[in-house]
Amino acid sequence: MRVAGLGLVFAAALLVAGWFMPKWLAFLVTMAAANGLVSLGIVMLMRGGVVPFGQGMAFALGGYTAALAFNRLGFTDALGLALAGGVAATALSAPFAPLLARYRGIFFAMLTLALSMVVYGLLMKTDALGGSDGFNMGRPTLLGMKLPDAHVGYTLYAVTVLIATVLALLARVYFDSARGLLSLAVRDNELRVEYLGGSVRRAMAVNFVVAAFCAGLGGALVVLSLGHIEPNFSFWTTSGEFVFVAILAGWQSVAAVFIASTVLEIV
Repeated sequence: MRVAGLGLVFAAALLVAGWFMPKWLAFLVTMAAANGLVSLGIVMLMRGGVVPFGQGMAFALGGYTAALAFNRLGFTDALGLALAGGVAATALSAPFAPLLARYRGIFFAMLTLALSMVVYGLLMKTDALGGSDGFNMGRPTLLGMKLPDAHVGYTLYAVTVLIATVLALLARVYFDSARGLLSLAVRDNELRVEYLGGSVRRAMAVNFVVAAFCAGLGGALVVLSLGHIEPNFSFWTTSGEFVFVAILAGWQSVAAVFIASTVLEIV
């Protein structure tokens, strides 16, 4: 409860501060919070002893889903688009979870990287999705209300900060739960976990799916603020930036993930 209270107080402080921030700074914090969600998923996997180099795949899938839902389906609500991005990334990544849960070390890293680059290649060659240029999307609404020009940036800032806060608190709860602590046991000694009746593959598969949801959600939030999506969302350098943030933050602190993401955005 103490952590939840501190998180909510910090989120409220950011919301108040965002009203007085210059637009460029509010945009920077928005990007840092959205990208931090992707790195948060990577930290979840790192706690189990693996490092993915392909989170750009789920990041791109979430972004493309939000943009396509806006342009093709006429669905414009920011919260709905963000959720759709997370769900789509989860659904498209889940079939690979049982396979990837069997691998560790460089094999896991290279397989995730390969999947990400396959998606990148497909996006580059798909003219219907704009090819290498990608495509733009319009301004989203919020709960059916059209966002005024003067406040659209702050509104998307507030939505992103609130979603990031909720996910951060849920991640802290998950890390401290029995299943979250099981990931640490898997990293230390997989064989002992199996002898004690735990399922290593199930734990790793669940972590991969949850990480995909975080990445898809982050991708959708980034696209909502940028108003543009392109294949580079799935490129290996994008995935590398997320891994850098996760390594910089470490696997113990949730708050450190978003601090590291902000530092990278500033740099």
